[in-house]
Amino acid sequence: MNSSGAEFQDFLSRVFFEDLQGNVDPSSHWVFSEHTQAEAFIQAKASGIASGMNYLNAIFNFLPGPEVQVRTEVEDGQIIEAGQTIALIQGTARQLLTAERTALNLLQRMCGIASLTHAMVASIAHTHCVLLDTRKTTPLLRAFEKEAVRHGGGANHRFGLYDMVMLKDNHIDFAGGIAQAMHSVREAMKATGQTLPVEIETRNLEQVEQALQEDGLTRIMFDNFTPAQVREAVAMVGGALETEASGGIHAGNLVAYAETGVQFISMGMLTHSVPALDLSMKSSIRV
Repeated sequence: MNSSGAEFQDFLSRVFFEDLQGNVDPSSHWVFSEHTQAEAFIQAKASGIASGMNYLNAIFNFLPGPEVQVRTEVEDGQIIEAGQTIALIQGTARQLLTAERTALNLLQRMCGIASLTHAMVASIAHTHCVLLDTRKTTPLLRAFEKEAVRHGGGANHRFGLYDMVMLKDNHIDFAGGIAQAMHSVREAMKATGQTLPVEIETRNLEQVEQALQEDGLTRIMFDNFTPAQVREAVAMVGGALETEASGGIHAGNLVAYAETGVQFISMGMLTHSVPALDLSMKSSIRV
């Protein structure tokens, strides 16, 4: 997301309204005058991967007041060590303290996702498999979370429902089968003149065989297959389509799946249950 764009400014409006409800922060405004200057630094309390650094300036400068000076010491995607200072901020005490939690919340979340993704990507670096995220993201934070995946060395699956046709188990069951679902998709593309990549989720090798009979597919997903089943399914596809494994994949079995020859692995855990990277902001008053 563009840190200076209207979409991010709208996001900040909602975030700060959640915190302030259109009022001031009494903890900061009742203790410090509007002229009290302060300086602060954000420090990593654990090692990981930087993500979200490009949003700090916009966050600290969103609230009314003199311009806040923000200097980032690391770039997104860079390794950070425990104890390392990653940003320096100078401005009024009111601005720094009111914006502190908003800045840390976003930064910790993004750094946590980037750090986990980096570790997972590193574990399968000896293969040609690409690690993908999913749509299992925090509502309204998807753009940030998917950006963090990229900073960690992963890649993005579809961003939303709009940019790919993805026929999952319920689509197939409700349609009456793979052939019926694919027929409807092809007819809709003809009628609308719209072309999108099409992925189909398969639950067993029989469905893989059925999918291979259909025109218009881009990728076949092997959902909740064992590594041995994925290897067999990849051989069946024989490079005719892109292949993806998903479902039940975690740090303990990721390497086994990546070594099957599958092209993509998607993991919901990259965004839906990742721990935040521990960061803190320390400040002092400038006389």
